[in-house]
Amino acid sequence: MANLKHIRSQIKSVTSIQKVTKAMKMVAAAKLRKSQERMEQARPYSERLESLIAHLLDDVDRSVLDLLQKPSKINSYGFVIVTSDRGLAGSFNTNIIKKAEMEINLIGKENAKLFCIGKKGYEYFQKRDYNVVKDYKDFWTNLNYGNAISIGSDLVQSFLNHDVDNLIVIYNYFKNTASQEVIVDYLLPLEFEKNNDELTTEIIYEPSKIEIVKTLVPKFLNTQIWKYLLESFASEQAARMLAMENATDNAKDMINDLNLEFNKARQTAITTEMLEIVGGAEALSN
Repeated sequence: MANLKHIRSQIKSVTSIQKVTKAMKMVAAAKLRKSQERMEQARPYSERLESLIAHLLDDVDRSVLDLLQKPSKINSYGFVIVTSDRGLAGSFNTNIIKKAEMEINLIGKENAKLFCIGKKGYEYFQKRDYNVVKDYKDFWTNLNYGNAISIGSDLVQSFLNHDVDNLIVIYNYFKNTASQEVIVDYLLPLEFEKNNDELTTEIIYEPSKIEIVKTLVPKFLNTQIWKYLLESFASEQAARMLAMENATDNAKDMINDLNLEFNKARQTAITTEMLEIVGGAEALSN
């Protein structure tokens, strides 16, 4: 049985780890609340903007918009893979990477160009000789809309320059605190479902509908990127909070087990010492 000093040292170490995991859980919970608020504010704006563009496109020749044009043949697939910069978030990054590899294997590794958002995804695919053409990292701690504009600009240029023939985004969609879903979303070329809503009032557009669409489409793309970032960040914090809660509970169980082992070891030591004293006393009396 392990000696008392060693067990006491283990209890101290696990207690220290428990304090860290509990603190990380509280930090993740605070960040989650803030990111949820931003995400819930962005969702209606994105949905309304998409609905407006879909309505305008009913009377617009889509062939004049390059971002809506489907290539006759897809030779190069662009994958935007959204992970985090940090670990300790359960299976958050692993699920994204597994899904990305599955999608890439369907079309062939040599046909895929990767845009990695987050250090974890970049490091994984870079080490395995995937064609990572662009990476974005070290911005999650100061996440803002400017990040979405910068990333969106790069993606649009890659599509318009025919470096890639389409763009597929793989990210974690935030459902609730205990559940996040890996989503594969087709970003470019843009597709808008036909709008079936009938307006009760006649609207006069100034400037023309085509000019408005040309202005709104880039804004919509930036909004979509912003949505992906917010959804992913909220999912990361939820996954980390849950992982740290489980780690804290496991540490508590370990401490209880170690305390039990410590008490048994101490009782054994006391019993052994008493037997030695009794044996010594008997020896002296004889």
